[in-house]
Amino acid sequence: MAGRASPPPPHVTAAPHVTAAGSASGGSMAALGMAEGPLFRPFSAEDGEQRPAEIESLCMNCFRNGVTRLLLTRIPFFKEIIVSSFACDSCSWSNTEIQSAGRIQEQGVRYTLAVTSRQDMNREVVKTDCATAWIPELDFEIPPFTQKGVLTTIEGIIDRAVAGLEQDQPVRRATDEEVARKIDEFIGKLKQLKEVHSSFTFIIDDPSGNSFVENPRAPQRDDALVVTRYRRTPQQAAMLGLEGEELDEKPADSAEDLRNEVLQFNTNCPECNAPASTNMKLVQIPHFKEVIIMATNCDSCGHRTNEVKSGGAIEPQGTRITLRITDPSDMTRDVLKSETCSVEIPELEFELGMGALGGKFTTLEGLLKDVRDLVERNPFTLGDSSAPSKTEKLQEFIGKLQEIIEGKAKAHFIMDDPAGNSYLQNVYAPEEDPELKVERYERSFEQNEDLGLNDMKTEGYESEGAGGR
Repeated sequence: MAGRASPPPPHVTAAPHVTAAGSASGGSMAALGMAEGPLFRPFSAEDGEQRPAEIESLCMNCFRNGVTRLLLTRIPFFKEIIVSSFACDSCSWSNTEIQSAGRIQEQGVRYTLAVTSRQDMNREVVKTDCATAWIPELDFEIPPFTQKGVLTTIEGIIDRAVAGLEQDQPVRRATDEEVARKIDEFIGKLKQLKEVHSSFTFIIDDPSGNSFVENPRAPQRDDALVVTRYRRTPQQAAMLGLEGEELDEKPADSAEDLRNEVLQFNTNCPECNAPASTNMKLVQIPHFKEVIIMATNCDSCGHRTNEVKSGGAIEPQGTRITLRITDPSDMTRDVLKSETCSVEIPELEFELGMGALGGKFTTLEGLLKDVRDLVERNPFTLGDSSAPSKTEKLQEFIGKLQEIIEGKAKAHFIMDDPAGNSYLQNVYAPEEDPELKVERYERSFEQNEDLGLNDMKTEGYESEGAGGR
């Protein structure tokens, strides 16, 4: 499965005119539906003067004009909020969200509610976009910044989660029935929660302190609701964009500084030999290891190069990664191809040897396009000196490769790296990827020879050197 006051929601563009609902255009206070009195009024059906502001804004679904309504109101025993609602008459698309109108609070807040009856499901909830909501009994969590802020009820939050899970179920049933079945089972458990056959715990944790769960007995104490205030951690403060709240942090070591810094050193351009600069950055690839990305840009001739090198040692075993390409989305997988890795596509009878294309950190689509460009730029295969029969075969190869890139053909993509320093993203991580197979193997003598390991002595060389002297 996502506060300080922020700008209007993303569907709002420059407003040609702003009027109060049901009234003519007026001043700024009238435009906000507040002719006189406080700007934020308690929400009440009996307040005839409290009207939302209407802003003509762009619909991001059909790119025609729709209407955004903004209501500035105050939640009793809580604080001020801005309720926004967008509707487009052209395509019927709509969107609602809330934003806190106050500042980020001095402390974070956690609400823990024991839900024991259907009445508890109707409690009002303000969940900001930086808040985390979870139900421990189901091990269910909505992480921060995965949903917009919302003013709803506990039942509404569960309904929204169910709708999000059901959204892609038809595709999952067609591609992976097992995953779809498990999600259906979980959706059933969420729907059963709404009946409250047994009690469960609902928790909202908001480091900004701007989320809220209604206490229907206010101002009296609610025994079912526990409100805890806490001091934010430095990580939570950074997540909210706050500075100056570091809490006695330990000074970062030099290795950590290196990870957070882009190093630059002078070099010469490999094309025109003019002075140029090379940028180097240490990057941690999730579920893999650290790599070094190097990029050179020449201001004189415009030549640009980039290269990836492993940040670690040669692995004890080689790695063979096999991906069965079955969907266009496979083209978006991250790929780290080291300079010692060879690439093979059995369906095309194609093999790219070790050292070709150098080290690259890109996507599968980017690597296949580099292979296509490598074939097209070779003057001995598609140039004037090439034989017509060879040119025809290579053009056929490029056409089949393009079909794989566009997702029109299925194929196997194999990366064989005897150094074990290549990587292909597992989109299901940390679970197993049904289309991805990673094998470890013992290197042959020839592979060790190519890597220079046969003549490398890593143990006992100190005593041997002393005996020679």
